[in-house]
Amino acid sequence: MKTKTLIIAASLAFLAPLAAVAESGPYVSGSVGSAQLSDDFDGFDIDADSTAWRVALGYRFNDFFALEGGYKNFGRFEETVDFLGVPANASLKADGFTLGGVASIPLTDRFDVFGRAGAFFWDGDADINGITSASPDDTNLYLGGGLRFGLTERFSITTDYSWYDFEDTDSDVFSVGFDLRF
Repeated sequence: MKTKTLIIAASLAFLAPLAAVAESGPYVSGSVGSAQLSDDFDGFDIDADSTAWRVALGYRFNDFFALEGGYKNFGRFEETVDFLGVPANASLKADGFTLGGVASIPLTDRFDVFGRAGAFFWDGDADINGITSASPDDTNLYLGGGLRFGLTERFSITTDYSWYDFEDTDSDVFSVGFDLRF
């Protein structure tokens, strides 16, 4: 019994300084960046970029873990494709909601690395010159990671890479943004 009490007391003594410096509470974040999509849509090869943006609300439980939910808009991917020797305009777009976790590793008082993962609830629209169109929707995985630098105690700038799964294809997004803690 004394050994168990000693282990618990030692654990609490070790964890107390971590809890004291932990930055917990709600935050809002946003980012803008470049999304890339490579896909074979009904026999047409699409390889296009667009401007994507994201907003999210989250709650940091400590310096290491947060939960967040947000909205992601991939913009519009547009490309001219060859349809039986005739140029055709291809247009694809997608947006949706995210729900996931964020794990952070503080490297200094102002600088940390983070990873995020969760579910992406999305829908999209695809059209090729009015010849073929689709409106897919699904729930898929997203993964990402990046760097965060605190300009002040409550405001940070971020840069990150995220990967989003869309049924039979995926999109890579590189972005810069901010986190504002309350």
